[in-house]
Amino acid sequence: MNRRNLRRSSNWIPTSLSLVVLAVSALAPVSGAEASTVSKVIAGIVDVNVKLGYENGTAAATGIVLTPTGEVLTNNHVIRGATAIKVRDVANGKNYTATVVGYDVAADIAVLQLKGAAGLKTVPIGNSSSVKVGAKVTGIGNAGGTGGTPSSASGTVTALDQTITASDEAAGTREQLTGLIETNAPIEPGDSGGPLADASGNVIGMDTAASSSFQFQSGANEGFAIPINTAVSIARQIEAGNFSGNVHRGATAYLGVEVGNSGYYQNGSFLTGVVVVGVVHGSAAEKAGLSYGDVITSLNAKTITSPTQLVNMLLAISPGTKVTLNWVDQYGTTHRTVVKLTSGPPQ
Repeated sequence: MNRRNLRRSSNWIPTSLSLVVLAVSALAPVSGAEASTVSKVIAGIVDVNVKLGYENGTAAATGIVLTPTGEVLTNNHVIRGATAIKVRDVANGKNYTATVVGYDVAADIAVLQLKGAAGLKTVPIGNSSSVKVGAKVTGIGNAGGTGGTPSSASGTVTALDQTITASDEAAGTREQLTGLIETNAPIEPGDSGGPLADASGNVIGMDTAASSSFQFQSGANEGFAIPINTAVSIARQIEAGNFSGNVHRGATAYLGVEVGNSGYYQNGSFLTGVVVVGVVHGSAAEKAGLSYGDVITSLNAKTITSPTQLVNMLLAISPGTKVTLNWVDQYGTTHRTVVKLTSGPPQ
């Protein structure tokens, strides 16, 4: 069993984009003004524990309670590939089963709903548009993924409106996150989904981080948070079912393949597509005859040029839809078949 409570050692995702769930690493104890700030926030956060059925693994991270009835904000990569999600509310100590309401892959935002939740305490939401460089901030999270009282780390805002590229070495994918708050607070792999609070104890961002396989192209001492105004705005779109941009709500269409690099040399020729490096047993992909080493070249007559593109196309399709899939096998033979997509874990 692979437990991802510090970092992800398996990169298996059953479609194509293999982002990493980041759990919290231990942070320093707090005191004085920082302790006062933390006390205002910790009652409104939760521990998020994820089962990754197709990876035979688990993960632990953090979430921010938005409503007393159990709507929780976290990073999309926290719930990527989840087949079951359990959440423990820090304030009342109760455990809940969570479902994914929706998510935005490009913005790295997800909204969960806790089953049977009522009367939960929420975090004090601040205004990220008023944040200034030099302002004191504190990152708070589920230290070590073990639950209990959250830990924290303080610093200052060092830059605003930052853009970073997160790349997945195993899948060959790249995601660009924009508009981020940069801080020198020691936000480490594992702080994902936790709040970044200002000196008054108001949440002005949601922490995101990096691991050995999901890496930022930036300096090692930089931490980043998604501005809370952006995160909450996307969360409201998800809750209301108003779809715009990359927002996805409801069940996710599932093909059942793990793919690696974009393009592939075969018999001296370069094939445009994505290379299959794994097929889920019993999936639509297996029934269609896909196997290791095949190259998926198009979906519904649209050329596939990258793993990220394949994910985005699947997100726009409903489970149960029949699609036309083209691929080239290891021997150079071209295949074309109609595949009925099933329902699978979030992407």
